[in-house]
Amino acid sequence: MHSNSDNQSLLRGAGLLICGFAIIPVMDAAAKDLIGQGYSPILIAFARFALSAIILSPLLLRRGAAKQLVGAGALMQVIRAIMLAIATVLFFSALETMKMADALAVYFIYPFLITLMAPLLLSEKVGLRRFVAVLIGFCGSLLIIRPGFQEVPIGVYYVLVASVCFALFNVLTRRLTGMGDPWMTVFYQSLVGAIVLAVFVPGHWRMPDTGAMMLLGLMIAAAVIGHWLLIKAYAYAPASLLTPFSYFEMVSAVVIGYLWFTDLPDGPTWAGIGIIVATGIYISMRERKKKQRQEMPTKA
Repeated sequence: MHSNSDNQSLLRGAGLLICGFAIIPVMDAAAKDLIGQGYSPILIAFARFALSAIILSPLLLRRGAAKQLVGAGALMQVIRAIMLAIATVLFFSALETMKMADALAVYFIYPFLITLMAPLLLSEKVGLRRFVAVLIGFCGSLLIIRPGFQEVPIGVYYVLVASVCFALFNVLTRRLTGMGDPWMTVFYQSLVGAIVLAVFVPGHWRMPDTGAMMLLGLMIAAAVIGHWLLIKAYAYAPASLLTPFSYFEMVSAVVIGYLWFTDLPDGPTWAGIGIIVATGIYISMRERKKKQRQEMPTKA
């Protein structure tokens, strides 16, 4: 039985998470706009990581967390950051040929991929019901992609690979839980992402004009503020309780995509989104129940 304080913490965490996911798609919209103007996804992703690292540096120095750059979990942090950098570049590349909501809907197969990876990489047991839910969720993604019924845009393949990388990113995030300051983890992914992508920037360089600089500023602000809200949300409530609220990002992407680009998903895509959201929530609820059973004290 939950106390009023527990319920208040959950509501506060859910509210912060929803606010975070209402803001984060602004980053994707700004990136899509920049790509439409001819800027490379690699350059945009580099700017996103580099500027985030610069903004976060003073915060980390004040918190004395710089010493965590080396030590336990450092190699895992690097691999995790590389996965995020690849996922970001591929997702931004997909936005060139896909609507925001469609791209994000395909991207959201990553929770199902995490479920499939859990037995191998996290030594977690996954029951038959969750495997069936994964299969149903994959069917939802097929409704969006519709292979064989239409020409599949190249962006779909980018998003599929990006979702695999992002699933690996999340698996490594789970393994790093409790190994350091969460802000250090955000800084690490920004710094390593910038370093990795810097190698490719010379071949894609184009000096941003004033309008592009404003869009880059908006993109970075959305990324930093949005992720700060997510970190604060998880300080109030556990991830197992908050995960279902993460699907609000899909709603936000639809609204922002319509207001910014007048893009709306078609009927089958709406159906696919509904299936993905429903099965994703089901999987998160099953994981929550499993965790509660594991945490229940055994009778002497």
